[in-house]
Amino acid sequence: MFTGIIEALARVEKIETDKTNVHFTFSCPFAHELKIDQSVAHNGCCLTVVAISGNQYTLTAIDETLKRTNLRHLKTGDAVNVERCTQVGSRLDGHIVQGHIDTTGTCIEINDLGGSTEFVFKYDYDDVTVPKGSITVNGVSLTVVRSEDKLFSVHIIPYTIEHTNFHAIKVGSLVNLEFDIIGKYVKRILGK
Repeated sequence: MFTGIIEALARVEKIETDKTNVHFTFSCPFAHELKIDQSVAHNGCCLTVVAISGNQYTLTAIDETLKRTNLRHLKTGDAVNVERCTQVGSRLDGHIVQGHIDTTGTCIEINDLGGSTEFVFKYDYDDVTVPKGSITVNGVSLTVVRSEDKLFSVHIIPYTIEHTNFHAIKVGSLVNLEFDIIGKYVKRILGK
């Protein structure tokens, strides 16, 4: 489980294809603290550390992960948002995030609000957002501002833009989306 509070940006150092899998090697400030078999969210996607060497570590993404996320578009040198799993007994500063990406969305609009920035995303998926509800975009726990059918907006403070890969999001950028787990359960129950 994660909280959507990004710890650092990790840099893609190497990408290797192995049948339908892709092995990503990253560097990040806490790489030396990682352990083999540890879960780390990359742009919100929970992946398992399979190798560590100095300040670099490797993860394997299977075909299903690549189809459902924006990881398939990564290139050497790209930066991703990273977060280690939540420790039992620590504060839940964001919201409950599983690290299971539901779908990708596309940024369709960016507006300077004179202190914050509005990012508007559209998606083609059956889950919904609600105003003031939670959404995870590239692993970042955010509050929905505008909520419409298959479209939502979030307002981002300068700190978040500077310390996550939101600074690289442009109109047309593909992002990972994880919808609120509580909303998913409510929808499932009401759907029956």
